[in-house]
Amino acid sequence: MTVHPVLQPSIDAWTHSIEAISELVTPLVEGEWNRATECPGWSVRDVVSHLIGLDCEALGDPRPIHSLPRDLYHVRSEFARYMEMQVDVRRHHTGPEMTAELEYTVIRRARQLRNETREPDATVRGPQGKEQTLEHALKVRAFDTWVHEQDIRRALGEPGNLDSPGAHLTRDFLLPALAKVVAKDAGAPAGTAVVVDVTGPVEFMRTVRVDAQGRGTVDGSVSLGPAVTISTDWETYVRLACGRVRPAAVADQVKIDGDQELAGAVLEHFAVTP
Repeated sequence: MTVHPVLQPSIDAWTHSIEAISELVTPLVEGEWNRATECPGWSVRDVVSHLIGLDCEALGDPRPIHSLPRDLYHVRSEFARYMEMQVDVRRHHTGPEMTAELEYTVIRRARQLRNETREPDATVRGPQGKEQTLEHALKVRAFDTWVHEQDIRRALGEPGNLDSPGAHLTRDFLLPALAKVVAKDAGAPAGTAVVVDVTGPVEFMRTVRVDAQGRGTVDGSVSLGPAVTISTDWETYVRLACGRVRPAAVADQVKIDGDQELAGAVLEHFAVTP
């Protein structure tokens, strides 16, 4: 049997991003591993540790037995504590130790994915033991890996792959969240249309419409009279949606036409990742 065609795009996107990350970090000197990324509290080493840890869990490896320090300011929830465990346990690993473990983990995970014969709706265990479908699990890993590839690239000053398979998967992963951002979080009134116009390597325009019951939907049709249009570039969109920057920090890269107050509320709630 071969991999189900529904799963293959996520596997391809993960493979492309994880191989790019491996290529980026292999030549790093020790100090470069400590460069801060836009993930609060995480260095390049920490981001790579996170990726190694979650792929090891996907392989069925036991989680490390480790006590977290109590003074980690960025750890504010049980979910954050869960994610931090795989990171903190590797904080004193050297660059060569990191690259060796990354390479070994990628080899094991790639072999597992090449031999994947389950259906997309098969149930698997995710973070914190929560059950999810295999299709969703693979999409999340591909999304997470590409976003962290970009974190590493910005920290190292090595831009690239903004139009890779992972980038397009990330667009499709993030876009549905706009409905909740506009209709519920920003409180846009019934009958409102908000347009998000993104340019750059991944270019798209989407309209979020709020119906009479206050529910939001996202579609690609043009709105002739939107309450507000928010225009930005693809990288800024990702940084905002993934909580890497606050709207004020990239105000010069975001253009607003229409209702300024509503636009401000939308941008205030734009981050949709944990």
